[in-house]
Amino acid sequence: KVDSATEELAATEFYQLGIEKYYTLSSATGSGTGELLDDIVREFPTTEYKDPFEGLPKITIAGRPNVGKSTLTNALLDVERNIVTDIAGTTRDSIETLYNKFGHEFVLVDTAGMRRKAKVKEDLEFYSVMRSIRSIEYSDVVIIMVDATLGWESQDMNIFGLAQKNRKGIVILVNKWDLVEDKSTNSTRDFENQIKERIGQFTDIPILFISALTKQRILKAVEVAMEVYENRAKKIKTSKLNEVMLPIFEHTPPPAIKGKYVKIKYCVQLPTPSPQFVFFCNLPQYVKESYKRFTENQLRKEFGFTGVPIEIYFRQK
Repeated sequence: KVDSATEELAATEFYQLGIEKYYTLSSATGSGTGELLDDIVREFPTTEYKDPFEGLPKITIAGRPNVGKSTLTNALLDVERNIVTDIAGTTRDSIETLYNKFGHEFVLVDTAGMRRKAKVKEDLEFYSVMRSIRSIEYSDVVIIMVDATLGWESQDMNIFGLAQKNRKGIVILVNKWDLVEDKSTNSTRDFENQIKERIGQFTDIPILFISALTKQRILKAVEVAMEVYENRAKKIKTSKLNEVMLPIFEHTPPPAIKGKYVKIKYCVQLPTPSPQFVFFCNLPQYVKESYKRFTENQLRKEFGFTGVPIEIYFRQK
């Protein structure tokens, strides 16, 4: 706080120093800060922000708190890039890092642990979870990390559902497998079957058992994630698609309903980021959900879309 005489003296001294403009600010009321901020913003460059990672695949590591997401990130980068502790919730924000090793180049995103909404008490954690959700929405492939000592839980299912709803490629990594004591010959198979029983109809997903701490199979996880990325971007030529699928439909047509037969005449893949197919037929309203699943299974069998959700539509022709 200054009086008018002091302010006039300050103005004279600033003028003598060659300072074009000075501000009288009050830390108590915030007076004068608006004018200051307006002038600061006016000096900002007008060029638009450009993402330095634009055009690169984006792979997001998601999961519950303390499952080893940051440990995996550090192990892949071979540097202590992110802070790792035994305290759940250490990572508070999504962190993007360029991965460029062993012939692969992509953006690796380490996210904050995602707990159930009912368990989120702090505002900071709420916004951390929101940033994690946003990272999933803007990614190409989501690596869902699971704690082998805890198994597949309801929150893992929620994260899986979020990735599937947004049509992202999905890879499931079962971490801390080295800490599981009662392992047998069929342990991995039984654990994998338990996950697939929980996730429902979309079970064509790679499931790997790793240890981020000892770096066991982490490079294999990278290779599988990139394969899923390529599957998501895969485009099937219309001629090839019809050549393969139409004979299958002729051999196993949709069941007749009320004496009416469905004839599928033509199919095409839509120009979308994730695989979506349209099948044109005479009576699309009679195609049941079970036959849509049959169609999806045939597409996966013939063209290999492992790890990627497929959308199928039947339309009038």
